[in-house]
Amino acid sequence: MAKAAANTESPKARAQVPHTLGFGVPATSDPHHFKVVIPKSSTGKVQISEHLGLQAASADSAVIDRVLLDRPRWTAIRAEVQRAFNARLAAHGLKPGAWKVGDNPVDRLLGKELCVLAWAVEQMDAEKIPVAVRNWLALRPEERWWLFGMTAMSTGGVMDAGKGWRAALKHALGDVAQSDLLAPRARRSSRGKDDIRPSLDLFGDETS
Repeated sequence: MAKAAANTESPKARAQVPHTLGFGVPATSDPHHFKVVIPKSSTGKVQISEHLGLQAASADSAVIDRVLLDRPRWTAIRAEVQRAFNARLAAHGLKPGAWKVGDNPVDRLLGKELCVLAWAVEQMDAEKIPVAVRNWLALRPEERWWLFGMTAMSTGGVMDAGKGWRAALKHALGDVAQSDLLAPRARRSSRGKDDIRPSLDLFGDETS
């Protein structure tokens, strides 16, 4: 009897596991999140958009299209991104996600991290993409958030490829010798008074 009880998860424990959609998006009313749209066509571009949800100032500004990726570039990063995100979700006791044709909801912080990699590889030579993925994986989450914030301020739209911080991400992540150029600045910023929470927004009030 004791053995059976030990192997049975209590209703209370089950109730504490948050219900999520896709990659960690809270199943609540219109949360701030990202959406990765994968078309049925094997040659169709993959779109990544930010959905501000209830935080949007107006309906016109509720969705920000962040990047369009050619299918081969998406294919080159999707598996490693899924593995990394699912490891993070598992650490919080959340169910894993999997990329599928159609709409893929992504937690708002994971979405910011995905944009950093997508911006870096959108115009990158194909042979450099594996290097960019490795360098992206080596960054801490808060470093990726900082890079997203800096890039999104001026060149975060779908038409901003190759400009400003977008170009800097391409060179910094795609070149082994340059991969540490941006990270130290992110580390210094992440220790400041405006430090971003190192957790998914399911575990605290959403502030950005």
